[in-house]
Amino acid sequence: MLTDALILLAIALGFVVVEMTLAWLVARKLRNNGIVDIVWSAGFAPLALLYLVAGPVNGREFDLHLRWLAITAMVVVWSLRLGGHLFVRVRSHHPHEDVRYAKLREEWGAATDRKMFGFFQLQGALQVVLSLPVLLVILDGATFAAGWGLGISGCLGVAFWATGLLGESLADRQLARFRADRANKGKVCQAGLWNYSRHPNYFFEWLVWVGYAVFALGSQWGWLGLLAPALMLHFLLNVTGIPMTEELSLKSKGDAYREYQRTTSAFVPWCKKPSPASEGRSV
Repeated sequence: MLTDALILLAIALGFVVVEMTLAWLVARKLRNNGIVDIVWSAGFAPLALLYLVAGPVNGREFDLHLRWLAITAMVVVWSLRLGGHLFVRVRSHHPHEDVRYAKLREEWGAATDRKMFGFFQLQGALQVVLSLPVLLVILDGATFAAGWGLGISGCLGVAFWATGLLGESLADRQLARFRADRANKGKVCQAGLWNYSRHPNYFFEWLVWVGYAVFALGSQWGWLGLLAPALMLHFLLNVTGIPMTEELSLKSKGDAYREYQRTTSAFVPWCKKPSPASEGRSV
């Protein structure tokens, strides 16, 4: 299994280096580094298919099993949906960059292209690390004995993934509809799921990764797949997810967003805290 894993990891790393180099060249030409978000999301689909095709190594015959097909389909569907969503968003802003990348361009100055090349490659490496649950399922020798069964972990994984995919899609649609109404410019979106979480799209995105990891638990060394949702949770809560998004929202919406922070859960959808006015009326 170790030899198989190293072969597939080498193939995957080769793929993401080419993928992100091409993406960087396009981004440089268009002067829009937001392209990396599209490529990062959509790039998981060909990566999963690459694992599926290259997986039966060391002389094993190519044979499609349900667990292989299921996790590959899960990744492809999620990847293309999110990639398409981000493509629409980036295209609507172009030629203006997302504020995150515009800020980096301002900070890095003349070194922007060079530093962005490293950033793009880092995103590719992260793709390989996060794709670990898929790799573990494809490598699992027990798949041949298991035949066409998903097992308990597989069924639970699909349930988590489906809940995450539907929730994230709904949150994205609700936010897009809110922003499309010019009357809402400068206001805080509290429509639908956004009434119960300040970042429902991030929460359900994380559930998707939980689904992949739970699915992989039925494979040999499957527990290693838990690294994917753990890393994703760290990035969402502490790095480029909630902290950066909230910093920008506070700058653009001020006190309205501070009140939103006070009354609404940051991540897990939950009941709102009462406002001071409603607390006074209830006494």
